Amino acid sequence: MVSRIKNLDKKAAILLIVLFGIVSLFADMNYEGGRSVVGQYLKLLGTSAFALGLAAGLGEFIGYALRLVSGSIADRTRRYWLLIILGYAVQLLALPMLAFVRGWELALIFLFLERVGKAIRKPAHDAVISFASKQTGSGFGFGLHEAMDQIGAFLGPALFSLLLFSGPDAASLAEYRKGLLFLFIPAGLAILFTLVNRFIFPHPEKFELKKESLELETKGYSKAYWIIVLAAGLLAMGITDFPLIGLHLKNTGSFTEAAIPLLYAGAMAVDAAAAIVMGRLYDKMGLKVLAVLFFVELFTAPLVFLGPFWAILVGMALWGISVGTQESILKAAIGDRVPEDRRARAFGLFNTVFGLFWFAGSAIIGLLYDNFGPLPMSLFSVFVQGAALLVFLRLLKPDKASQRL
Repeated sequence: MVSRIKNLDKKAAILLIVLFGIVSLFADMNYEGGRSVVGQYLKLLGTSAFALGLAAGLGEFIGYALRLVSGSIADRTRRYWLLIILGYAVQLLALPMLAFVRGWELALIFLFLERVGKAIRKPAHDAVISFASKQTGSGFGFGLHEAMDQIGAFLGPALFSLLLFSGPDAASLAEYRKGLLFLFIPAGLAILFTLVNRFIFPHPEKFELKKESLELETKGYSKAYWIIVLAAGLLAMGITDFPLIGLHLKNTGSFTEAAIPLLYAGAMAVDAAAAIVMGRLYDKMGLKVLAVLFFVELFTAPLVFLGPFWAILVGMALWGISVGTQESILKAAIGDRVPEDRRARAFGLFNTVFGLFWFAGSAIIGLLYDNFGPLPMSLFSVFVQGAALLVFLRLLKPDKASQRL
């Protein structure tokens, strides 16, 4: 089968990325809408901060660890679309199923399935975006996709918040379950547009500029790749996931029940803008733009968990900038430093290490929050993310070969 579009040029690449952006828009309406209320929903079902933090971290670790396997399969078989479609089907049906559970233990199983579905599709998905982005500029390609992705990440929590505001009792299980059922709609639309994209571009790897790929050939992975992996892992260890943020805001009463998803939506709007801006800057300035990611993460936990109302808003804005940069420039940096035939595996390996550090950090953060409160937890976050910044700064030394490879 050949591509339905003969000329795989920049315009065609933008079309593929935009179609993927539409898919991600609906997909994020589904799972970001659901994830924006997971902390509060599981609180109503009777879970603790430690169980929530451990479950979130374990789910992330399992989801990330499986990406090494799915990435290897994608590189070996070149069945990118099969893995993407299967992964979306598993992921997007998991969170709406939370509407039918009656205990938090069963809810955790569906949270794991959502992460497993993402693990199945993510390396193949990122590889396909990286192929097309070679025609547009890696930073712009990933930034454009992330911006569209985050429109959905904004709409999902915003609509969920609107639903809670309009209900008779925003804090009731019935209102949460009603919102979760609506998540089936964007799930179906996301899968539909994935099938359309696959029909138009059955062989996305043909976007790749082979001469650039050959320049990157080397045994194993480069020093720069491993520095990025280690720095990102330390960054992940200090990340405070939104379910714990939502639980904290609920415990302290800093925001009303219905306003918490709206806060998440605002962070996703910042994420979308940051992805485009940072992506463009990366194409012009290179790796040094990534320093912004490691710097702003230092302030997110102290501002959100220790500050007053205005500090929480600033902290969530920085959190959004961090997420947008992670999802655009980090991926662009990986795609630019690994040849085409090993790229899905490289994304999978990167994500496995990222998830391992995330799992360990989430468990520690949950324990610190439960037993000692937000101050020690915030200090731990700042410490490990400061270490991440120091590791990353090694890439900014004037070593041209290291930066290129």
